[in-house]
Parts: sequence; structure tokens; C-alpha cells
Amino acid sequence: SLQQRDVLVEKEKEEETEETINNRKMELMWCNREMCKTVIRERTVGDHNHLEFDGPATGQVCYVWNDEEEALETTTSTVFLLVKPNDPKLLETVARAITEIKTQQQQHVRLLVQPKCAIDLMKAHDGIDQDLVQLFAPTESPDFGHFSNNNHHQAGQDDDDEWMMDEDSSKKEQSDNADEAEADADADARTMQFQTIKDASIIDLIVTVGGDGLLMYASTLFPGPVPPILCVAGGSLGFLTPFAKDEMVDAIQQALGKFKNSSKQQEQQEKVSKEVANGLEHGYAIGKNTKDQDGNIMFDIPPGLMTDNDDDRVCLSMRMRLDCRVFNAKGEVLARFNVLNEVSIDRGSSPYLANLECFVDNAHLTTVQADGIIFATPTGSTAYSMAAGGSVVHPAVPAILVTPICPHVLSFRSMVFPDHVVLRCYVPEDARSNACVAFDGKNHRVLKRGDSVQIKMSNHPVATICRSDHSADWLDSLKSNFNFNTRARQGPL
Repeated sequence: SLQQRDVLVEKEKEEETEETINNRKMELMWCNREMCKTVIRERTVGDHNHLEFDGPATGQVCYVWNDEEEALETTTSTVFLLVKPNDPKLLETVARAITEIKTQQQQHVRLLVQPKCAIDLMKAHDGIDQDLVQLFAPTESPDFGHFSNNNHHQAGQDDDDEWMMDEDSSKKEQSDNADEAEADADADARTMQFQTIKDASIIDLIVTVGGDGLLMYASTLFPGPVPPILCVAGGSLGFLTPFAKDEMVDAIQQALGKFKNSSKQQEQQEKVSKEVANGLEHGYAIGKNTKDQDGNIMFDIPPGLMTDNDDDRVCLSMRMRLDCRVFNAKGEVLARFNVLNEVSIDRGSSPYLANLECFVDNAHLTTVQADGIIFATPTGSTAYSMAAGGSVVHPAVPAILVTPICPHVLSFRSMVFPDHVVLRCYVPEDARSNACVAFDGKNHRVLKRGDSVQIKMSNHPVATICRSDHSADWLDSLKSNFNFNTRARQGPL
């Protein structure tokens, strides 16, 4: 009938409409002001475009060498040894390591040191000569450092600038003296006919023998891509230096894929694996139970060299850096630095509060009226930011921390932003005084009224080699250096 035909037509239209709706698909992407990226971890599922994650945002980064035996024997790896200056004991340790590596690897490892270190090694140890080490004197990058120092401090500045100029002059004098000493060492080393390498791209591994500050210094030598860094403890704190001095040679060779576990080390790894399994079976922390001097139960990280796996994987901590640029009121770039810990903007020696306007992706964040503000990486979360009350963040978390320094309001708390944002702070024209900016505690400079600092994630992280993995090393440092959450253990009922 006519009525039945109309019903069928309406039903067909509804089915067509439903089919059209179900066939529509979202196209997801990550976008910023510069580009959009379609290969992301979010995805749509089902006919109605429900959203889910494809996996975690980050993970434990590892590497393994897949070289054939012939390639291993013919390839020469380049290692840059960066040693804490003016420490005779560390020099002696490094000299022994150089001799041992050269004896074992012969021509398969090329060792580089800085000019001053080469001179000190030769003076203290007769066996160190031009055949064992070469010099590394990298060419400075034209894209990083101070660009317009002459234009930034001009004659006729007001009184508020004088205290900053005096402070900067003193720091510049100290820096000039250090540069002169380094230049003298470089000249002496060249006189001794050391071969000098300037191309940083040929370096396969950096080894720092010293404290956390030496890792920061290594970061400044490589403003662009950074080779993996193996940090050997030789300083006072050692939060970022998981390797002991007596592990240095084996760790270097394993990091280069030129080291095979001995039978003794394999037995130690099997013993550690049994202890770990026993710990898991009884429900307590992984590791061997020990007691401190007061009889409190402690849990130690199991001993191991980088990894307890049989496939020679080496774990890395991918430590984000911040790309920081200073602009003047005209929009000209005055300086640029990559920082590993933090960039801090403060009032310096001015008697007035710092007055700053801060933005996140051009959206106004807040007006800072405080002693200053800190923009920190996850690595820097346990440094100045933590001392100012900021959160402690795992080094693998892709984030930028914003922590106020002594804010004059109770509601201004530390904040954590995703790593894709662009942060900017500028000194307003009506501020009572100028401000001061520092990059990883160095390179202090004045921020005049109208100047601004832009902070964003650098595309070149610092990859440090883990003794175990990025979580175990980080937690071990928190417990051993900061006594994280340490108290007498509650007794059983």
C-alpha cells in the first residue's frame, strides 16, 4: 500500500543517515604555532570516534650495539674525558684509566681531553703523552651565547643599573682570568704538539669525572646535539653521577659496545637476580636488606653495571634542556642559552620586589611580584626549584616547572606545564627597577625595562647513561643524597 511504501522510504533515509554518521572519522594531530604532527599517541576507536591512548607518553630509552665482530674490531670510537680541575687524586684515577683503556683496546678507542687537563696529566704522570690522548677544543657555536653586550649596557643608565654593572664587571673579570688561564694551557699543549680535534660531531661518548657541576659544564660545550654522557662520581654531592671511579673503565667499554661480561660478573648478576626474585616473593622492596648504624632496615639498589640484562642494553636518562632567549624591547635577540637545570629571573640586589609579566603561549599567566621566578627542567626540579618549594619531578616527565621565589602572596604556588608550551616573561615599563636573569646559575645579565626572556623545550636533550635504569638511579640518588622520606621503621604489632 501507499502507506507501507512511505514507511519503507523513511526507514531507508534513516539508515542512510546513520550510515553516513558512522562513516565520519576524526583526524587527530598535535599542533603548535609552527606545525601540526599527525603521528601521535592518541587515536580514535569504534564507529563513534571514541578516544584512547596508543601507549605511554614516555618510556625507558635504551640502546644496544648490533655490530658484527669484524666491525667491532675495526671501528675506532672517540671518547671525551672531562675531568674536574685541580684534583690530583682524580687525575691519578683518570691516568690509570687512560692507560688501561689503551692497553685493552689499543687503536680502537681514541681519547680526548681539554688542553689544561692534558698539561696536568703530563706533569703528574710520566706515562701520559701525545700517543695516548689528543686535545678537544670545540669551535664555539655562533647561535649561542651573548650577542649584543656592547649595546645592552649604555652610558647614561639610571642609578638602578649601577649595582648590576658593578656585579657584572666583577664576574666578567673573574671569567676573563679563567679564560686567560685556559688560553695559556691551550698554547702550552699546542707547543707539546698534541693533535687537536675541533669537530664535536665525531665524539661517541663523553665521560665526566667530577661532580654534578661538571655535567652542567659539559652541557654548555654542546649547545646542539649531545653524545651520551657517562658520569663518574668525583665531587661532593653526586646526585647525577651514579658510577664509582673503580667502575669507570668497564662502564666506558660497555657503553661503547666493546665489553663482554666476565664469568665473575655473570655470577654476580645471577646472585642479584636471585635476591630480586626473593624480595618480590616476600613482598618487600627489591634489593638486599641492610641496616644502618641505628638498626633501621634499609633497602639498597641491587649492584649492577648499567643493566642486569643479557642483551647488553644500556639505559639512558633523556634529560630535557630549555632553549632560552633574551630579547630587547625592539624584539632583537641579545643572548641565547641551553640550560640543563633552570633559568631564574630575580630582583638581584635591588631593594624592590621583582615585577614581571609572564605568559604561556601568549596567554597571560600571572604578574610576578616576588623575589623572582624559576623555570626548571625535571632534572632541575631537585636543584634551585626544590629549595624554593617546587615539586620533585622524575627526569623522564616531559614538563617545565614554574616556581616562584618568595612570592608576596600565599596563593602563588609552583606549577607544572607540558613541554610543548612557550613561556615568556618581560619587565614592564612601569617596573620600579630592572631585573636579573641567570642560566644554570651563570651568565648573569641585566633585564632592562622592556626586555623579555623566552623559554621553551630544546630539541637537544642531554642523554646520561644509567647504572641501572632511569627510575632506580633517580630514587637511589634521592635516598642517598637527600635522605628522602627517611624515618625509623614502624615496628610490628
